[in-house]
Amino acid sequence: MEKDHRSTPFYTKLLEYAYSNTTPLDVPGHKLGALHNDMMDVAGEMMFKLDANAPRGLDNLNRPTGVIKEAAELMADAFGAEKAYFLTGGTTMGILAMIMSVCRAKEKVILPRNVHKSAINALILSGAVPIFVAPYLDHELGIANHMDYKEVEKAILENPDAKAVFVINPTYFGVASDLKGIVDLAHEKDMMVIVDEAHGSHLPFSPLLPQSSMEAGADMSSCSLHKTVGSLTQSSILITQGPRVDHIRLRSTINMIQSTSPSSLLLASLDVARKTIYFEGPKQMPHLIEMAHQTREKINQIHGLKAVGTSYFMKNKAYDYDETKIIVKVSDLGITGFDVYKELFDEHHIQLELAETHLILAVLSIGTKQSDLDHLVEALKVVSEKYSAMQLSPLQPKIKYTYPEAYTRPREAYHAPKKYVPLNQAVDEIAAESIMIYPPGIPIVIPGEIVSQDILDDLDFYQQQGSVILSDTEGGYIKIIDKEYWMKWEDDEDL
Repeated sequence: MEKDHRSTPFYTKLLEYAYSNTTPLDVPGHKLGALHNDMMDVAGEMMFKLDANAPRGLDNLNRPTGVIKEAAELMADAFGAEKAYFLTGGTTMGILAMIMSVCRAKEKVILPRNVHKSAINALILSGAVPIFVAPYLDHELGIANHMDYKEVEKAILENPDAKAVFVINPTYFGVASDLKGIVDLAHEKDMMVIVDEAHGSHLPFSPLLPQSSMEAGADMSSCSLHKTVGSLTQSSILITQGPRVDHIRLRSTINMIQSTSPSSLLLASLDVARKTIYFEGPKQMPHLIEMAHQTREKINQIHGLKAVGTSYFMKNKAYDYDETKIIVKVSDLGITGFDVYKELFDEHHIQLELAETHLILAVLSIGTKQSDLDHLVEALKVVSEKYSAMQLSPLQPKIKYTYPEAYTRPREAYHAPKKYVPLNQAVDEIAAESIMIYPPGIPIVIPGEIVSQDILDDLDFYQQQGSVILSDTEGGYIKIIDKEYWMKWEDDEDL
């Protein structure tokens, strides 16, 4: 039966409740706006009236049977899926739920080494064993990107007992792997394919964009509608299709990690964002892509700057590219992306998505205006003129990466007794924390892996390059397993 995508079941019912003049003797404590605060002066009383806590008629997110169920069915239809789950904990929550529901303790999952930290956390929570695939290293831009199909094929053939393959579609920078090819091979080997589609929620709504997870035949995907489609920040969806998905286990897992007091504002924003992208996406996406193309051409006329697009990434072994991302290499001016990021914000009031050592990234949506892109171009001209006059030497992109040896599962390392040691005393020890390097965006070590001298050399290399180091510890220390007290843990087969 054809769905009526002009309807917004949850939002409509929520609005009805807000205007119902109901006496609020439940939570939340602001009593639908009756308790005045400073935020109300700016956002308005209506925002608080819409912040209801699942009264009668508004359904229950953990066991939807009414308007949330109806809204989720519309969402699934819009994304070409069989079933959709609303999430109020972002795609982080979706990634946790997917991996935890598919992999039990000691079961393998194949995934790229440059996964989001939520995937590493999912390995800890599930007890799964990671089989990492090396991402493609872009030596000109100094970043890690997509997975090469041959590398994924090798991992699948060498690990026939793996339960699933985890794919990023697309990467943060908009680069897509051969998702359809990966899905076909994984399914042939009786493996599921689960997708981190945090930066690809808009993909189903234009043939000019890379193939979406559901179009490629993937089993599950988590999509951050708030990133590129327009819902409120922290609202995402988990979509599924096919007979491989165990919905009882998946629902149970989602309910385990989802709040029992989900924000009605987030849920309503998912409902209305779906309606907007369904109708406006196909109409406006071609114009957005053309605006992005013209913007790249203008940037490429500015001295010292290079805006890369589809042709660049296809030459660098990508399968496809999302043209709604604008990547600008700035390091030929002799400055870092971090410098430009800061200057564009401080001097020109432009907020970029991110910076890396050699580049900046702007993320566009159908909400992007031509004036926004014109402002970016003009600001970059000012930056170029300023630094070109200084005649600084271009920065040379360098990537150095050693793949560590896994000694035990991330979950075992997480639960093992720990101690802190100086980095120079950590050789041959077992890491009990993740150390992430941005750029290139790869975990240099995760819990359960052996810290080698090569790993420490890589860490020192990236510190000298000015990369951002993300870890639990500071001051030149690392958290490791305290092997002296670990024997009592090694016999716990069920951990």
